[in-house]
Order: sequence, then C-alpha cells, then structure tokens
Amino acid sequence: MERINQTSVMEFILLGLTDDPQLQVIFFLLFLIVYIITVVGNIGLIVLILTVSRLHTPMYFFLMNLSLSDFCYSSVITPKMLEELLSLKKSISFTGCAAQTYFFAVFASMECYLLSAMAYDRYAAICHPLLYHILVSRSACIQLVTAAYLAGFLTAAVHTGCTFHASFCGPNVIDHFYCDIPPLMKLSCTDTFIRETVIFVVVLLLGLATLLITVTSYIYILSAIIQTPSTSGKQKAFSTCGSHLTAVSLFYCTVLFMYMRLPSSDSVTQDKVVSVCYTIMIPMLNPLIYSLRNTEVKEAMVNIMNKKWFEY
Repeated sequence: MERINQTSVMEFILLGLTDDPQLQVIFFLLFLIVYIITVVGNIGLIVLILTVSRLHTPMYFFLMNLSLSDFCYSSVITPKMLEELLSLKKSISFTGCAAQTYFFAVFASMECYLLSAMAYDRYAAICHPLLYHILVSRSACIQLVTAAYLAGFLTAAVHTGCTFHASFCGPNVIDHFYCDIPPLMKLSCTDTFIRETVIFVVVLLLGLATLLITVTSYIYILSAIIQTPSTSGKQKAFSTCGSHLTAVSLFYCTVLFMYMRLPSSDSVTQDKVVSVCYTIMIPMLNPLIYSLRNTEVKEAMVNIMNKKWFEY
C-alpha cells in the first residue's frame, strides 16, 4: 500500500528499438527467427541431455540448467519486444514492468553463477581427474545449482525492491525496449542515490566473485594443460573447455562493455545494441556453441537422428 500511495504511474511507455515502421517490421521478422532458434536450440539441448544416458554427467547437468536459464531470460524479454514492434501503443503495466525486471534479473544472475559453477567443474575434471567424482559428486552438483537458483532469486529481489519501491510520479516513458533498471531510475521523482549504490555494490560483489572463480579456474586449467606432455591430451582438454570459454567470453564481454564504459551522447543507442546482444543473441548462440563445438553433443544428436531415420 505504501508503494501505491507514493506512485501515480500505473503504466510505462517503452520507446523500443526504433520508431521507423519499416525497421520495426524488419526487426520483428529478424528477432522472431532468433527467438524461434533460441527456443528450439535450448529446449532441444535440454531434451537431448535428459534422454541420452551418456550425457548424464556433471558437465551436462550444468549445461542443461544453463540452457533453461537462457530460454527463460530470453522469454522474459523477447515476446514482449516482438509485441511492441507491431503495436501502436507500446505500454507495459507497472506490475508487468516490475515482474519483467525481477525475472530477467533472476535468470541473468543465474547465468553468471552457472557459468562459474561450470568453470569449477572443468577445473576439477582437468586438474584433479582422480578426485573428480568426489569434488563434483551428484550431491555437490545439486547444491551448486540450487545455490545458483537461490542467489538469482535473492539478487533479483534486491534489484527489484530497490527500483520499484522508489516513487514514480511521471513522466513514464522508458527509452528502451524492456524495463531495465538504469532508465527506470531516471524516471523516479525521489533521490535514487542510495538505491543505485546498493544495486551497484550487489552487482559488483557478486559479479566479481563469479568472475574471479571463473578466471582462477581457467588459470589452473591452462597451467595443467601446458604441463600435459601428450598432444592429444592437450587437444582433448582444450575441446572440453572451448565451448564454455566461448560462452563465458561472450557473456562477460557484453556485460562489462555495458556497465564499465564511460557515458557518451550515444549511450542510449549503445545500451540498446548491447542489450540486444546479451538478452536476445547470447541465449540463441549458447546452444549453438555447445552443439557445434562439443563432440559428445554432436555424436548424440547424430545417433538420435539416425535412430529416428531408420524407424521410418
């Protein structure tokens, strides 16, 4: 009730990517195709991992949850954006905006935590192969994934609480294609310094923690690979890490560019372009990266397709 009394804004207007009608149609068709590939790729990878027994390992358990996270956080943003591209009134209710912000923060945060858990998994597999099944046991995997989910919900609660317990008295126009926190904070009619500081500290601490785990894991992994005398052993180690390292690089490079660059006159346009990369494109690319660069996944896909073919 306190929030309702302090806030007169009942809906927000999203300006979207462009106001050019021709570009809106082009963007709609482009991002519809991207979203279809995202859904098919991530759901397909989840089904593949669940149905193929040889993929019932810690590495693919984490990958399955990463695919679920990619599917969910793309679905929080893309369908609404597609609707906006064809709608004359590009509005979203106050409650809908808060829900979009919360669930996007949940799954985007989970992405960070799962990527660091996958880095730890690769570290254990390559640096301590004899202890791998102890370090990354079934219970340890469940605990790590559960921690990623809980941390995602907690992080999102902090972000959403700090943002939507501020007062919004108007204007209500968000110069973005979804309810992102920075443009929302600009619309608040109260001082948001403390709220923005809390969000920044939470993002900084958790982001640095996950990045530190990932970077440290790969330092040990590279050291172990260099000391491996066998060329085939080195190639196998690189192949098992290549997909994850590519996914990590894509995710962190876009996020760091988004939040660490200096503001400029073109920052709004840059924000939208970079946001498209990590909210829409990366969830599509991740299953492709793991499918095309991973021998076991490719072999499992070929076996299933051959089995289906021979059934006919």
